[in-house]
Amino acid sequence: MASKRRFGRVRRLPSGRFQARYPGPDGIDRPAPYTFVTKRDAEQWLVLKEAEIKSGDWLSPDAGDVSFKEYAEAWIKERPGLRPKTVERYEGLVRLHLVPTFGNSAVSEIKDAHVRRWRKRLLESGVGAVTVAKAYRLLKAIMGTAVSDGMIKRNPCTIKGGGAENSAERPVLSISEVFVLAEVIDRRYRALVLLATFANLRWGEAVALRRKDLDLKAGTVRVERTLVEVTGRPLHFGPPKTEAGVRTLPIPAIVLPELKEHIKRFAQDGDEGLIFVGGKGALLRRANFRRNWVRALEKAELKGVRFHDLRHTGNTLAAIAGATLPELKERMGHSSDRAAMIYLHATDERHREIADTLSAMAKAELKGKKRSGTQRARKRKKRS
Repeated sequence: MASKRRFGRVRRLPSGRFQARYPGPDGIDRPAPYTFVTKRDAEQWLVLKEAEIKSGDWLSPDAGDVSFKEYAEAWIKERPGLRPKTVERYEGLVRLHLVPTFGNSAVSEIKDAHVRRWRKRLLESGVGAVTVAKAYRLLKAIMGTAVSDGMIKRNPCTIKGGGAENSAERPVLSISEVFVLAEVIDRRYRALVLLATFANLRWGEAVALRRKDLDLKAGTVRVERTLVEVTGRPLHFGPPKTEAGVRTLPIPAIVLPELKEHIKRFAQDGDEGLIFVGGKGALLRRANFRRNWVRALEKAELKGVRFHDLRHTGNTLAAIAGATLPELKERMGHSSDRAAMIYLHATDERHREIADTLSAMAKAELKGKKRSGTQRARKRKKRS
């Protein structure tokens, strides 16, 4: 028999355990999600549930019943401001790394322990640490929205540092290596290598450049757009990665003759003509360029170098040359300090290496002088 209470009801089941029921704010009579050993335990649960309702913290048990797969796919579609490449990356992470584990689970069923085990399994299965970090950040963002939507009370993604990327240090080429690479690559891509390095350009920014974007008299390049490549979709031009990506940069004088020669031989005609094109004069695709890139790396005896490492090299060289934080941000096309600070820190480390080398040189020389002085003293003693 159910006992009478001001809020909710408690009744003893044939099993001997106790069930608690309460009227939800939505007008539905709802049972507790589990039964209780004692009547007192059931009553205490009802007290907490009533307080939850009065404080506005109550969530409908049905709110998180939607499957994670359905919710995650809708989450991506509901963000129209995402760049096409970002949408492609999110869809890939959801399909390959989130849905296999969480796809059929209701959003409300995903708990902290499930997330910890999922991340551990991914790392143990050989998925790269950077990819796991990206997948974790995406899962955390999706579940954070579920909290805002009133589907769950708290985000189950609570792993400290779970979304931190500890990428392997990318190679930095020397100036000589950059010019060797430019020398051995197909002639039509020589200027591309040099400009991407010394003007700190991303791939998409470089291959989107038009004749009107270069002012060879002033020695500047204007970045206003980028070439977007998304699997299964046509190539198209879009805005730079960030608002700060629209920028005008000076071109080192040593690169200008190469650019002038390149434009005469390879660029499309007219102000809107592309500076860098493929062998047949069409848009330059990454896949087509890669064959030339791989051959050039072999000839230059460089291993593990990606095209984006040219930009990384240019950023590092700019920092070593004395660029300040605001100057680095402008050259890189970043609005935040974080990325630019990496290169300033790298410069600090380089200065420390130089200081340590100078210290070792000084110690070696002073030690030599001390030895020589001792030897001279011994000779004087023998003569006396």
